[in-house]
Amino acid sequence: MNPASEGICYLAGAGPGDIGLVTLKLREVVERADVIVYDYLCNPEILQWAPPGVELIYAGKKAGQHTLKQEEIDALLVEKTRAGKRVVRLKGGDPFVFGRGGEEAEALAAAGLKFEIIPGISSAIAAPAYAGIPVTHREHAAQLTIFTGHEDPAKTESSLDFAQLARTPGTKVMLMGVERIGAITARLVEHGAAPATPVALVRWGTTGRQQTLRGTLADIAEKVAASGFEPPAVAIFGSVVGLRDRLNWFETRPLFGKRIVVTRTRKQAGALSAGLRQLGADVFELPTIRIEPPTDLREFAELVRDAHTYEWLVFTSPNGVTAFFDIFFKMYDDVRSIGGAKIAAIGPATAAKVREYRLAVDLQPEEFVAEAVVKAFQAQGSLENVAVLLARAEQARDVLPNELARLGAIVDEAVAYRTVAETEDASGALARFRDEGADLITFTSSSTVENFMALKLPLPASLKTASIGPVTSRTMRELGLTVDFEAKQYDIPGLIAAIRAYYLGPARARK
Repeated sequence: MNPASEGICYLAGAGPGDIGLVTLKLREVVERADVIVYDYLCNPEILQWAPPGVELIYAGKKAGQHTLKQEEIDALLVEKTRAGKRVVRLKGGDPFVFGRGGEEAEALAAAGLKFEIIPGISSAIAAPAYAGIPVTHREHAAQLTIFTGHEDPAKTESSLDFAQLARTPGTKVMLMGVERIGAITARLVEHGAAPATPVALVRWGTTGRQQTLRGTLADIAEKVAASGFEPPAVAIFGSVVGLRDRLNWFETRPLFGKRIVVTRTRKQAGALSAGLRQLGADVFELPTIRIEPPTDLREFAELVRDAHTYEWLVFTSPNGVTAFFDIFFKMYDDVRSIGGAKIAAIGPATAAKVREYRLAVDLQPEEFVAEAVVKAFQAQGSLENVAVLLARAEQARDVLPNELARLGAIVDEAVAYRTVAETEDASGALARFRDEGADLITFTSSSTVENFMALKLPLPASLKTASIGPVTSRTMRELGLTVDFEAKQYDIPGLIAAIRAYYLGPARARK
């Protein structure tokens, strides 16, 4: 079979930056991709959905810095697709809104290759919306004009008709043109646009890094120069800019402007990141660990196979639950094969993961630490000769198995998984941390602390630290980190609540 007949290229809009604004279709093709070619303006967290072994190719282009020329990108897409690969071309915003997706589609069509277009939300619409500026409004603008401020440099003359732009009523949105804002506004005024026309520039729109600068056609260039305002940014021209005074919803969120580092595994960071972004924080994920199968997978599988012979199954983390049932359902078709064992879980997230398998949790201590589990078992009665299977991480603390054994239980430890240092930085978070620092770094386990410290990154003096609980805090102190605050409830919602209270104060945090 001809490999080219199997290959396909998806020209996909990666949206304006907020990962919540990408489409389900985009995620679907990323999860099945063989090759991903991505741009500078794409949110790199999209890459976390890619399967193991995917080929990642950065083709970013920004002012004065082109990793690949457009002709080289076209040739690359043709080459990979012709080889029978499922290629995903991630383009910031929408591929057909000043994204040169049309040229890439033409190259694929000329080569006789299959391709599909996946539209995305353009920053021309999204950035103004996140700045509280509706691009159309019945009382202000019934027409919308979108133009680019960055044309083909090979052109001898601009194809923009400034006279027509100046005369055109309604809102005007310009993509890619901050570096030329002075020349563009001067040309508009020269052709009759009112110098007092309101202007807003929105930088890194829809993300926690968003910045908005307001002015008029007469003075916006001066304000850009004075403030050092840089691309990437969208410019909005028109009276709708004034509505921002009442409609600025995104930049007023409680944690807006705070840069927070999340150090969970790449697959687990989502819940914490999403919760902090909902509060307006600028979150970047710096995964320091990843979850791997245990060293002795055969021994773990044998213990899972015999789970029905135990009186209690104890799970200490959602990872342990997932690993246990991944193996369990390779051997059994029916969850009832687990037998009559009762189930204990540390923490609500672990309990919730157990319930996903339609199983009840019989014991869940109020505190989310091993010592609390021991006390809860003591309250149940004697543990003399009670068979307990403990699913846990490799190199976990020995408190729980030792204390249960001291109470008379027969404890078998099923090492369900191990954590190893994360060595990949596809998102560029390491470089960003080195360049920009952060306001706060979060730790959700001892292993995240250990592996973060192993990176030996310079820590800004102003950097604050947040811990999910006492065990993690102890590891932080042992490794020389100050614990600025610790969650009172030792789970992700508790950590988010603690961060909110730290920055807002207890009274405002409860609102």
